[in-house]
Amino acid sequence: MRTELRANSLSFIESIVMGIAGSAPGYTIAVTTAALIGAAGLLSPGSLIIFAIPMLGIAVAYKALTKRMVNAGAAYDWTSRVFGKFFGYFSGWALLVASMVFMVTGSLPIATSTLNFIAPALTKSVVITTGVATFWFLLIAFVLIAGIKLTSKIQMVMSTIELVILAVVAIAAFVHVGLHGSVNHFSWSWFGFHYTAGGFAATALVVIFFYWGWDVTANLSEETKDAETNAGNGGFGSVFVTIVYYVAFTLAALLLFTTKAAQGYSDNIVYNIAVASGLGRTGGLIASVAVILSSIATLETTMLQFSRTLFAMGRDGAMPTAFGAVDQRTETPVRAMYLLIGVGLVVLWVSSLMPTINTIITDSVNAIGIQVAYYYGLAGLVAAWMLRDIYKESVWRWIAFCLFPAASAIFLFAMALYAITTFNTITNLVGIGGLVAGIVFFRPWRTIVPSAPAPAAAE
Repeated sequence: MRTELRANSLSFIESIVMGIAGSAPGYTIAVTTAALIGAAGLLSPGSLIIFAIPMLGIAVAYKALTKRMVNAGAAYDWTSRVFGKFFGYFSGWALLVASMVFMVTGSLPIATSTLNFIAPALTKSVVITTGVATFWFLLIAFVLIAGIKLTSKIQMVMSTIELVILAVVAIAAFVHVGLHGSVNHFSWSWFGFHYTAGGFAATALVVIFFYWGWDVTANLSEETKDAETNAGNGGFGSVFVTIVYYVAFTLAALLLFTTKAAQGYSDNIVYNIAVASGLGRTGGLIASVAVILSSIATLETTMLQFSRTLFAMGRDGAMPTAFGAVDQRTETPVRAMYLLIGVGLVVLWVSSLMPTINTIITDSVNAIGIQVAYYYGLAGLVAAWMLRDIYKESVWRWIAFCLFPAASAIFLFAMALYAITTFNTITNLVGIGGLVAGIVFFRPWRTIVPSAPAPAAAE
């Protein structure tokens, strides 16, 4: 049984593109900006910078850990090595559950954007939207099964087109505001700290969702050239690209719409920004192309994270070993992909029982935030522990690679724990219940043998 993925398939540039595609600027702006403004109001632009700081701390941790241990399981493998198989298993399980929930939030924007082209009146129908989402979901899954090289080439083209379209829409928005004035008068207080206690934690989790996904570069490290350097730097660099786009579009939304109106554009605020910027319906449809491409891209990277993590867990024995096999022809973990397709379709259609797309997206974003905070936080603590003695080389390196990741991890844990007390039953059932459900598949008697090389010298 083959257990090796296709090595040296991705370059450094492709790794950065994968990181950007994982965070998915177009998709995330389209469906999450409304939730962010609902949580933070006029403080939304500043929140994307403030809460990017702990995200950068985790990105530093991933950079350091990838340099030491290249593994498709990434956070799962690192946590298993340092904190034991229990915490390692649930780190991997948290990613699997978050990815599965994202099958819903990632597929729906593709469907609504597609319907905007052919039948705009049907975008409010959850059942029809779910049907279109199913078509895209299956198409993307089969592309991934075909192999990482084809996937990467498609990502390069889609992400380039997406970023160009988004840049044009953002520039048009600011030009329009400059010529015709704004709904909300800009103030530097939008970058302040005037949060309520509940609003602070809720905003933090939404922003975590904004940036989540760049870590796919670590899950693809076994398939990346010079992975010890390129995989970590690719994820780290992609965070800075997304910061620029997120802040620009959140500012545009607040300048063009009232906060109440912006909260109502949860299905595709990019389309509405394009129309309000004077680009008309044609411009809105072109903007929707960016959302479709971004949604496809982030679904691909999420599926990649799911399949590579499940593959690594299967290879080690943390999950059934059948998932640790690689197809001889495509050199991809097809069994992990088949499971993803089956469970993903069930989750997607169960979600169609919810009353509105807005409800589905809002609850899913919050639930994913809990699970991402958990496995990101563990990775930050792993890096801090492994590099705790680096102060002997340099105090500044200790601050950067030990203290910064540790502080970021503690912050993520604290925000997730507090936010749980403010969420509704459905969100907590998906967020916490999904994590706890992993105990059903955890086999403490199984000997887990991490498959990555042993830790190397200090970072």
